[in-house]
Amino acid sequence: MKHDWENPLVLQKNRLPEHSTFFSYSSKEEALADGRGTNIKTLNGRWKFYYGSTPFRVPEQFFSISFKDEDWSDIPVPSNWQMHGYGRPHYTNVPYPFPVDPPNVPSENPTGCYRRTFYISDDWLMSTVILRFEGVDSAFRVWINGIEVGYSQGSRVGSEFNITNYLVQQKNQIAVQVYQWSDGSYIEDQDMWWLSGIFRDVFLMAKPKTHIRDVFVKTTLDEHYRDAMLMVETDIEGKNANHLEATLLDADGKTVAQESFSSNETLSIPVHNPSKWSAEYPYLYTLLLEHTDEFGETTEWISQNVGFRSVELKNGLFLLNGKPIKLKGVNRHDHHPELGRAVPLEWMEADVKLMKQHNINAVRTAHYPNDPRFYDLCDKYGLYVIDEADLECHGFTVIDDWDQLSQNPDWKEAYLDRMERMVERDKNHPSIIMWSLGNESGFGENHTAMANWVKNRDPGRLVHYEGEARLLMGEKGHENSPPRDPEASDVHTTMYTSIDTMEHLGTRTDLQKPHILCEYAHAMGNGPGNLKEYWDTFYRYDRLQGGFVWEWLDHGILRYTDDGEAYYAYGGDFGEYPHDSNFVIDGLVMPDRTPSPALLEYKKVIQPLKVEALDVKQGRFQVANVYDFIDSGHLHASWTVEQGGKTIESGTLPLSSISPQSTTEIIVPWSDNQWEEDSYVTFQFTLAQATRWADAGFEIAWEQCKLPTYNQVDRVRGIHTFLETQETNEYYMITGEDFRVLFTKNGQLETWEYHGEQLLERGPSLHFWRAPIDNDIWAQPKWKSKPSFQEWKDAKLQALQSRVNNVQLEEKEEKIVILIEKSLAPPSLDWNFQVRQTYEVYADGAIECRSWIVPKGDYPETLPRVGMQLELSNHLKKAEWFGKGPGEAYIDSKEGVRYGKWKKEIRNLSTPYVFPQENGNRHDVSWVKLYSQQETGIKVTGDTTFDFSAHYYDTQDLERAQHTYDLPEHERVTLTLDHKHHGLGSASCGPDVLDMYKLKTTSYEFMMRFEPLM
Repeated sequence: MKHDWENPLVLQKNRLPEHSTFFSYSSKEEALADGRGTNIKTLNGRWKFYYGSTPFRVPEQFFSISFKDEDWSDIPVPSNWQMHGYGRPHYTNVPYPFPVDPPNVPSENPTGCYRRTFYISDDWLMSTVILRFEGVDSAFRVWINGIEVGYSQGSRVGSEFNITNYLVQQKNQIAVQVYQWSDGSYIEDQDMWWLSGIFRDVFLMAKPKTHIRDVFVKTTLDEHYRDAMLMVETDIEGKNANHLEATLLDADGKTVAQESFSSNETLSIPVHNPSKWSAEYPYLYTLLLEHTDEFGETTEWISQNVGFRSVELKNGLFLLNGKPIKLKGVNRHDHHPELGRAVPLEWMEADVKLMKQHNINAVRTAHYPNDPRFYDLCDKYGLYVIDEADLECHGFTVIDDWDQLSQNPDWKEAYLDRMERMVERDKNHPSIIMWSLGNESGFGENHTAMANWVKNRDPGRLVHYEGEARLLMGEKGHENSPPRDPEASDVHTTMYTSIDTMEHLGTRTDLQKPHILCEYAHAMGNGPGNLKEYWDTFYRYDRLQGGFVWEWLDHGILRYTDDGEAYYAYGGDFGEYPHDSNFVIDGLVMPDRTPSPALLEYKKVIQPLKVEALDVKQGRFQVANVYDFIDSGHLHASWTVEQGGKTIESGTLPLSSISPQSTTEIIVPWSDNQWEEDSYVTFQFTLAQATRWADAGFEIAWEQCKLPTYNQVDRVRGIHTFLETQETNEYYMITGEDFRVLFTKNGQLETWEYHGEQLLERGPSLHFWRAPIDNDIWAQPKWKSKPSFQEWKDAKLQALQSRVNNVQLEEKEEKIVILIEKSLAPPSLDWNFQVRQTYEVYADGAIECRSWIVPKGDYPETLPRVGMQLELSNHLKKAEWFGKGPGEAYIDSKEGVRYGKWKKEIRNLSTPYVFPQENGNRHDVSWVKLYSQQETGIKVTGDTTFDFSAHYYDTQDLERAQHTYDLPEHERVTLTLDHKHHGLGSASCGPDVLDMYKLKTTSYEFMMRFEPLM
């Protein structure tokens, strides 16, 4: 016997057709209030729960009224049962966690049985009562009062059942059986945790016997994008004649238009020059519908938000309200570190606010329709949305048959079902500008059917699908040119396409559709790099209309060690197999929504105002407004001049309203334009007034310009005269008035005491290795035949051994010089670094180390870093530096930080990536001090700017650690000083480090100066 959950032709039983999201209210006041009203009864809360390993190992007749469930456990609804100890979370990116044998699923199919009672008032028994589930994974059956009502699958779109005839007075009982696996699981293979259960809201809706079943609100703009037409289509359920009155209210509640119409009519209301909705100016009207019966009595009210806007393809670009826009987007999953996919509304709202605060204007709902309340937030706060169908069968790539289901006519209805239900549910949201046919499911006739259906149902939006572009570009497609425009998709949309290829695609004039990156800049761990270069390319070409960073957040699951230390779990931490490890930790924000350094980088790169110097001496600068629709009048502008991190002058700018997509020249009224070294002017643009998503004074954009200097500050040494040396069989000892330095005969600086205090735990040594970042570990061979990290490991860079050839001490008038000549080479191989170093010890206790490094033999093409590492006492607690800050930065990810003098506790210099890796680098630093509470310690400068990091753990600790709790806290500070550092790139899922940011293996010379602080 074929079970419903293993039959792609059985998608539902007795499920009602989907409709737009709205509620039926009993009064106008309720309809205009922000709530669900008295006609809605939530079934969220505690349910009785039984967990079985298969559908056949659950209590018989568990759904009957007489069944006793007192010994069952309780579980909250909404929730995922794995988050409450039933089964276990399972993470895969691509492979299925079960055999690929569609439509069959394992007999060991975990099954959850739910029961609860609810009460119905007598007046509800006179109504039509609808039971709605917003999300159940993956298939389920429902009973009311022991009678089976229906069946549904399709995890992330709503399911409704008419339960009117199943209800009794007062006490009623509902039972639900949920199957973890179904044939639907084959098209729900998204890059996320496999989690099961009733994970979104469940509620009852009471409606009049004759009621509005559906409403479709459409807006069009005239050819000048000025005046509009509002069109309203309704579908009435019931037998009686009825009438509707439509009232359009503006944001202040004032009536704009009012008309009556019958249910069999399409209402068209002309609206004179309405405020246009965009992500920059998300102006919403309210459409109020009053439904009356044949006697003229009002039976219900409903309301819908309305945003007047148009979306179209024209002249090879997609336009919003007649203007080509750039999508500054992110991909977003539903995820909460403790609740799984049962994401509370306040967390969704926090996500949206955080996106707006970081200049993000677009979201792709990867890879399924989100909770319907999320779209209300996008309408309200202003985000463009690509709404994506709950469809992905990526796991078929493992058996090299990606198109199998997409070309199989037996699965056509399943594909269409997911598209139709998404579109019908979400069609009234102005924030949605494109419908997506799903993700990474190959391409076939079933996609074509989806595209044809949606273009017929909703021609006012565009259709998106990356799989067709992948087919056109070939399986290796990122480096090839598409030979023609896609047909199902209205845009060329690719993933992780290299900047060089995007540059080429930008120049194409033979294509009639624009290009976006639906995924790029894989934000896994410490990365991505190259965001600036992507956006420089997007801005250079009109037909490149932006992209969506993968992805918004790390999907870590909060767990605790036996000692109570919190950490975030990822794939494999629950003993599941197969799994894709920490590939699920790939977001711009951490699991608790703490912004990563990458989010600050993204905010800066996509900021809406840019400043360019014209004549710095004269204070002439050009400000560009890159908003698409709004001028700069909502911003306050200021400038500050800092010299060595100290403010010497500041003021405000009379920033007139700069029109969108235009520039203006400003004059900064310097009182003095003679500056010393390390002087910068910083421009800051902040909100002049509070918005829904940020307070007045919140920074939107900033720019910094280095000022030309007229005076170089000379280094002043203290006056010291005493300097002497002693030599033993093992050491050279150099003594000054306040210090003592000890070198071994192998040239290692072993001791550095100042005023009797030991400054060093381990002296400086040349350092070339970094604890691998995710972009090193996960580097994809398709981007490069041998990724850099593999080259580094093959070259055994982490295991260099030293052979000292010569050590000499030379006494000079003002200093003692230690000369060291040695080679550094890996075991088993015959390449090496020839090294020459000098340590110059001065009478004031300062030490200058200069290094000359020359590679010899068959050395690797690139290096992770070139610099020095030393260990200091852990009584040093603070760091202060001048350079980029306050956060971490690397050579290809440095736009989000600015020059200044910064101070932090050393423990706060680390970035706690869920999977530990190289982190905490400070870039382009002129000097750094590390010191104790008593302000004793060391200061480091160089002959050029340098990078530094400081941690209470070392490189080996980082490389060994799998979670944050694996990192020890040593009784020493590991200080790493980089002359140069290799870039970050995006190779965990995308292109490698750009050539300009690769640290090529060549000869290097640099100096580091160490001074004691006392």
